[in-house]
Amino acid sequence: MEHLENPNEDALEPKNEQQKFEQTLSENETQTDDSLNFKNRIDLTELQEGIALIKNEIGKVIVGQKSMIDLLIASILANGHSLIEGVPGVAKTISAKLLAKSLDIDFSRIQFTPDLMPSDILGTSVFNIKSSEFEFKQGPIFSNMILIDEINRAPAKTQAALFEVMEERQITIDGNKYTMDLPFIVLATQNPVEQEGTYRLPEAQLDRFLFKIDIDYPNLDEEIEIINREQSLKGTTKTEKITAHLSKEQIGKFQNLVNKVIIESHLVKYIADIIVNTRSNPFLYLGASPRASIAILKASKAFAAMNGRDFVTPEDIKQAAIPVLQHRVIVTPEREMEGVTTKQIIKQIIEAVEIPR
Repeated sequence: MEHLENPNEDALEPKNEQQKFEQTLSENETQTDDSLNFKNRIDLTELQEGIALIKNEIGKVIVGQKSMIDLLIASILANGHSLIEGVPGVAKTISAKLLAKSLDIDFSRIQFTPDLMPSDILGTSVFNIKSSEFEFKQGPIFSNMILIDEINRAPAKTQAALFEVMEERQITIDGNKYTMDLPFIVLATQNPVEQEGTYRLPEAQLDRFLFKIDIDYPNLDEEIEIINREQSLKGTTKTEKITAHLSKEQIGKFQNLVNKVIIESHLVKYIADIIVNTRSNPFLYLGASPRASIAILKASKAFAAMNGRDFVTPEDIKQAAIPVLQHRVIVTPEREMEGVTTKQIIKQIIEAVEIPR
């Protein structure tokens, strides 16, 4: 039987050196394109899916306020507390409640009032007649997420009761130490307008909060949407449709992933430059502490993970700077009388510090 050659074999092989060169060049271009489609060294797929679920649940009720929602989620990922400030009726409390309801964790709410005592928050020892011993009865602070409504309405001694638990996730009563169950996140609200019957938060208390989140009024379209949604409720409550998605274990896992996000040494210096500039700025009476540096580091890692990256960029640091610093620095009395705000000064500092390349 006569052997038949494949007529396409010659076409598959380059006939001359020029064709060989063009084929090699094409293969190299293909390899270069493939190398650009890099993969994260840390798998953030589950984290991003979880964030999308939370945003979807909150979006069923809250209209707009994207920045606030992003900051609240970032505070959880960075294992930090948030102070939410805004005029009455802009969804401060309901946003915190919805966030807690979208997570499969314990939640408690504490309404701060002028007559509130530290034992009303932390707990107290009660004498048990049967055992003839004192037993510690836990207060509402023993939860995973705590909403403190109108935190500036309680006196200084009650606010001071939060110092240890917010920083160290533990309380000490009668010489006994009680450790909080993780995750432990405090969300506090306050009204910046009404000053009667309020107590200004001391700097040490403010420094415990990772973020200070300012909430503005909605725009016209958002206002219309809010009214239409309220009309469509028809007697049902706003939180009925919210489903819990993330467990304690998942939140702990996501927090560990955020800690592993990579930040280059020149970006660490960028954070330090911003902080040092707050201490030497002539418009500021009080600059930021090293705790603020660490807060920007943690927050920028959280923002990077939320954006699907396992490395920090200068934009992540810029995004974190204002909510981290605006409650930690104090404007000089002269500039404050002129109407200069901490947010304006921080923006100027960020613009003045050279961005690393």
